[in-house]
Amino acid sequence: MTKSLFPGFDGLMSLSRREGVDVRPTLLRVLTDLYVQTRIHSDDEQRQFTELATRLIDQVDDATRAAIKAKLAIYPQTPVPVLQKLGLVAAQEGRRVPLAREIPAPAPAPAPAPVRNPTDAELRMAANMAMQPKDAAEIHDMFFRAGASERALILHNLAQTPLKAAPRIPTARAKRAIQILEMAAIAGDVDSFVLELGDSLILPSRVAAQIVDDAGGEALAVAARALDMPSPNFQRILLFFKPEIGNSVNEVYRLSRLYDRLSERSALVLLAAWRGSTLAVTRAKYQSSLHDGERQRARAGASQTRPGVQPGSSPTVRTGTGGSSER
Repeated sequence: MTKSLFPGFDGLMSLSRREGVDVRPTLLRVLTDLYVQTRIHSDDEQRQFTELATRLIDQVDDATRAAIKAKLAIYPQTPVPVLQKLGLVAAQEGRRVPLAREIPAPAPAPAPAPVRNPTDAELRMAANMAMQPKDAAEIHDMFFRAGASERALILHNLAQTPLKAAPRIPTARAKRAIQILEMAAIAGDVDSFVLELGDSLILPSRVAAQIVDDAGGEALAVAARALDMPSPNFQRILLFFKPEIGNSVNEVYRLSRLYDRLSERSALVLLAAWRGSTLAVTRAKYQSSLHDGERQRARAGASQTRPGVQPGSSPTVRTGTGGSSER
């Protein structure tokens, strides 16, 4: 089980201690989710899960420990050493014991400070710096053509640019999207993932698919940051949905560091570019159609023959000697 999904587990652990990007909570959650999905396990799977889980339980935060405790408490095939490690069975009798009192809900966050309304000058400046479709298309193409180091530099520079960012995704919509995206990632449902990503970020399916198919993973990191996705959720999506990245120790940590350093403004500016690039493509298509139509009408007008008698002129009249006209 764990060997096929996490061949670089020991490398992840050692790199976590050295690099300071702690993925141990994510790994423990993923291991637990994988274990409880199946009701029957081989002896080797039970041994691997027991070794890894008992090793990680003491090294994760209280929230992660509480989350896996709730799942393993009701799972009938949880190994006894793991139950003991979580305090779910008595150490001597080997019997399950009642759970402790319910974990109290966190205290409500303090009310945010009142937001200062922008001045008229700031509003005019923001309007003047709105991204034009052509600029958006150039940023879009430049980002997807760039390599990993160049993309990191682009994202760093976008935080300082005066270009107008896309508005934040509403909190309730973003939370719903994060849940759906994570479930689709765990199930390996690419179509649902692309559909939800496009709907939540207001992107056409073409751009959403390009983000998901991007091999480097930076585009997916930008999309996740635009949704204000917590780092552990993003790491779980990488491990489940991007096996070519999740199986590489260096790639997991590279994208984890990038994600933790990625600013919300950089992500929203690039989101605005992704949206604007669609408008540029649409305009170019319709402008081409209109241009072709004008050319066809011009050719049709030029091919029409001129009448022999111009409008307003009268036919020639011959006058005879008697003053009568000859027809």
